[in-house]
Amino acid sequence: MKNLELLQAALIYMEDHLTDDIHTEDTARYCYCSKSTLEKLFKCIYKISVRDYMIRRRMVYAARALRESPSRNLLELAVLCGYHSNEAFGRAFKSVWNCNPSEFTRIYQFSELFPRLHVPVQEGDCYMRNRKPVDISELYDLFRERRDCYFVCADIRSLNPINEISRKAGDLAILEAMKRLSENAGEDDIVFRIGGDEFVILTNTADIAEAESLAEKISVKNGESFCFEGREIPLTLHLAVTTVNVKRYSDLFTRLHTAINENKK
Repeated sequence: MKNLELLQAALIYMEDHLTDDIHTEDTARYCYCSKSTLEKLFKCIYKISVRDYMIRRRMVYAARALRESPSRNLLELAVLCGYHSNEAFGRAFKSVWNCNPSEFTRIYQFSELFPRLHVPVQEGDCYMRNRKPVDISELYDLFRERRDCYFVCADIRSLNPINEISRKAGDLAILEAMKRLSENAGEDDIVFRIGGDEFVILTNTADIAEAESLAEKISVKNGESFCFEGREIPLTLHLAVTTVNVKRYSDLFTRLHTAINENKK
């Protein structure tokens, strides 16, 4: 249980300091552990370094700010995100979004690419360790409000071979998947990520025909390629349409993953 408490403290500390100039050492110090201990635990559970996770969460914060205010001063935003120059901020932003901050709102209609992580239900829980345990609890009220509406669930077919080309290629595949969902989602639909390569659109319709039509529009692009360093890499998504009538947030998360897995069979 000690390790889980350490992770919980680290995640809360980083989320509370997204706009502060903190480093892995600061997070470790807050958790009363060594930097190497925190890094090893973080990579074991989440398969990502503390530094890379912090960069992704900051760039999600930055993207959200840009969507809310497209004309926002970029230097002010850079400083707000803990960077001392436009150049350093721009490099970090591009490493996550594959575009410059000034181009973001023209290219993407979503910002929640890297949701906040939370700790596994219990240490050694196979279900949670096989998927990144992400925190989508901020949307739970909306889930309850739309309890009769359909979810369009998706995940990337054969992401591992893409990651073997390059981790950056895998990141671009995730971006492309989110982009395909976002481009086809309705104005009131919500696009979010529920795992390493699993995604969901919460629609605003209780009509299954409309939800299935949305899934069909997304599937039209299956097999189309995205470009990585001059190489064309085809991308295909598994898609499933489901409703989720559950009372607990954890059950919702499980049901969405089950819908995706059932569609793969």
